[in-house]
Amino acid sequence: MTLFHFFNCAILTFGPHAVYYSATPLSEYDTLGTSVKAAVVYLATALVKLVCLATFLQVSETEVFDPYQEALKAMIGFIDVAGLYYALAQLTHRNISQNHKFQAVGLGWAFADSVLHRLAPLWVGARGLEFTWDYVLQGLEANANLVFTISLAALGSLMWLRKNKPKSLIPIIYTCAIIIATMPSITSYLKRVMGWHFPKIVGFELVTSLVMAFISCQLFILCQRPSL
Repeated sequence: MTLFHFFNCAILTFGPHAVYYSATPLSEYDTLGTSVKAAVVYLATALVKLVCLATFLQVSETEVFDPYQEALKAMIGFIDVAGLYYALAQLTHRNISQNHKFQAVGLGWAFADSVLHRLAPLWVGARGLEFTWDYVLQGLEANANLVFTISLAALGSLMWLRKNKPKSLIPIIYTCAIIIATMPSITSYLKRVMGWHFPKIVGFELVTSLVMAFISCQLFILCQRPSL
């Protein structure tokens, strides 16, 4: 039963990444190398973030929301944006379209994040004797993170690679990117100040990720239209 629960949670956590790759044109254009490069960039970015968090953040023994610490954490979180910029704009990729590039980068980035933050807790906890919903919720949270990451990669592609985008859409693009980049601080506020429990936070993340994905998709379509 414990291994069955572990495999179910593992499939829920990591399965959507494989499904996304095989069900979209990414597999047809052989973009696996791009996803692997993005995963390596993510690991390097995570190491830099870890050093910055350990250097500048104070360890708190309480769950009190500290605006200064959260603002500093949000600023450090923008290292992810810098890493995405490097993965999208600076790495050499095969001759693939911009549409496939941001999806491959976002997929590799999200998969590396899930492996780094969820594989070990899943292996240790989901094989316990008692059934718990926590790891099912973590799998759903990984799905939301996958949508968030691909949406942020799409917005980054528009910001850094699309030169002839409509000027009226630029503020919307940057606003959406900031919202996604600061999502960890938003959920921290909801947990520590508003008193939301983990299931409610995961539900919020799932709904918000779908909304941001829809907005990012519409922005990408609008920016691809030829300007009059």
